[in-house]
Amino acid sequence: MLDSNTKHKLDSARQILVGKVPDPKAQVEQITTALIYKFMDDMDKENEEVGLKTQFFVDDWKKFSWTKILDSKLSGQDRLDLYVQAITNMPKNPHIPQLFRDIFKGAFLPYNDARTLSLFLKEINEFNYEHSENLGNAFEYLLSILGSQGDAGQFRTPRHIIDFMVDVVDPKKNETILDPACGTAGFLISAYKHILKQNKEKTLTPDEKLKLMNNLAGYDISPDMVKLALVNMYLHGFPEPKIHEYDTLTSEKRWDETFDVILANPPFMTPKGGVVPHKKFSIKANKAEVLFVDYILEHLGIKGRGGVIVPEGIVFNTQSAFKALRVKLVKDNWLWAVISLPSGIFNPYADNKTNILFFDKEISKKSDSIYFVDVQNDGHDLGLQRKEITKNDLPTCVDLLNEIKKSILGKNKLQHKTEISFQSVSKDIILKNKQVKILASEYFENKNATNDNFVKLSKLLNLYNEKPVTLSSDNEYKVLGVRSHGKGCFVSKTVKGNELKKSLKYRSVKTDSFFWCKVDTKSGGFSVITNEYSDCVITSNMATAKLNTKLVLPKYFHLIISSKDFETKVANASAGSTNRKYLTPTDLLEKIYVPLPLIPEQKKIVKKYDKVETLRKNLGKEDILIQDIILKLWNR
Repeated sequence: MLDSNTKHKLDSARQILVGKVPDPKAQVEQITTALIYKFMDDMDKENEEVGLKTQFFVDDWKKFSWTKILDSKLSGQDRLDLYVQAITNMPKNPHIPQLFRDIFKGAFLPYNDARTLSLFLKEINEFNYEHSENLGNAFEYLLSILGSQGDAGQFRTPRHIIDFMVDVVDPKKNETILDPACGTAGFLISAYKHILKQNKEKTLTPDEKLKLMNNLAGYDISPDMVKLALVNMYLHGFPEPKIHEYDTLTSEKRWDETFDVILANPPFMTPKGGVVPHKKFSIKANKAEVLFVDYILEHLGIKGRGGVIVPEGIVFNTQSAFKALRVKLVKDNWLWAVISLPSGIFNPYADNKTNILFFDKEISKKSDSIYFVDVQNDGHDLGLQRKEITKNDLPTCVDLLNEIKKSILGKNKLQHKTEISFQSVSKDIILKNKQVKILASEYFENKNATNDNFVKLSKLLNLYNEKPVTLSSDNEYKVLGVRSHGKGCFVSKTVKGNELKKSLKYRSVKTDSFFWCKVDTKSGGFSVITNEYSDCVITSNMATAKLNTKLVLPKYFHLIISSKDFETKVANASAGSTNRKYLTPTDLLEKIYVPLPLIPEQKKIVKKYDKVETLRKNLGKEDILIQDIILKLWNR
């Protein structure tokens, strides 16, 4: 956890630089170089304190020690000259590890202001190496200010999205893990922390920890990103991070390597003219996003698992390379889950709509379907500032995906207790689709697949407000009421226009509408309006919404809203006193999820319901038989 004092010092160091070094990436590089420089001096001092020899600043290199540079006797210009000479020559220092020489390679001072440098080095001098975990957290914060590398299509992956993907894939201590487009090594650090957390009760031995560190590898085409990744991993305790400057798509040098787990957020943008990959890819393409996903599949072991963030084109683009990739994902039993993310997930750098594809060879082989989950909220608003909010579907999504995995493996029965929308679509149906789209709506709306899902009411209902009825004093009007939960609607009274209360506005209703008493959900109920009530009016205390009958049968929907489970959900979503509850239309549509099979399955359920209801009437049974059918919809 980053303490406020360390955060303040990092912010202060950046503020000192900002006038001379406006680019955030260049600021990070300057702070990185200075921190590593200071840490080497700290380690030399630690050795001296316990009677050991210094390691780094020895012989002719003593003159470049951090202590010498911070000597108060030096003038500002002398300090600047010595610092420039030091960072320029440090890659040649034979006494420092290759890791540090790589970090200092190409280091330079992008300004010539002695006062700025003195203030900056004084701020860096406040950091102490003895708390390496704190320094690792500090560096993570520092990296978080990095913006978009737009020309390469690279966008920093939000930390909470990284952690979410790692939690779902669940890497283990003995598994090899790769990020083929690692950037600053966020996925690798998160995987490392996840494994340590999973082994908290029985802490890893030093040998196990070292093996774990050696099992994590990262590639990146950018030398700047490699440098930042090396520092990030070093500050998190990795003595020799396995980060390589490597062009994943055009180099064959590491093609034969395979891994147990691969996690990535590869570049979205393809250079003009496309990528020119080598000939070992199974998918013939020149689009970076297609090649990266293919690369991951080609480099996962026989029981491999992984997660990758992809742009929307991967799931529905009709070009042949995209289609071929989707066939491979589904037919070869790699893909098992597709997570739809909100559009603003990469704000303020980009508003790309993205998805996460999860691969698991074992799970996918045992599942006949692909699961689609719709994440509406990730704990942050979708504005440019990405401020934290209370709504967060990610923890629920992790639990849901874990439950799905267990049910596929036969360890439990999938229980629909989650308030997050998800669907499953048969692999056979997907492969029969002309473009093999891995997009739930392609099948859900066309009603061509079997699925098993919960959806928000907002997907099924559209609010409407008819204009108030102009009451004629001589005409008679049937006023519609709604009974308590599960009992349907009824004509509460028939009166002439001049007898209706003038304090309330009356509106007409449409057939196949859903309506409820929004001011008294405790004693009032919900109902669907059928043809026999189409000439009725309702008061302004009632709310109405039109059913999307392309997605839901009115009679099936009536079964759902008549159930005890729906009554409980309404109670939880309602506000007000113990004796009188109310529910706004917005809360009803956004807070309540209902089970929704596709139309053919709904017809079967309604038919079975009608059969049982007839049996109940003939045998004089109670409602328990009918409620049992409805209950199974919520708990199947």
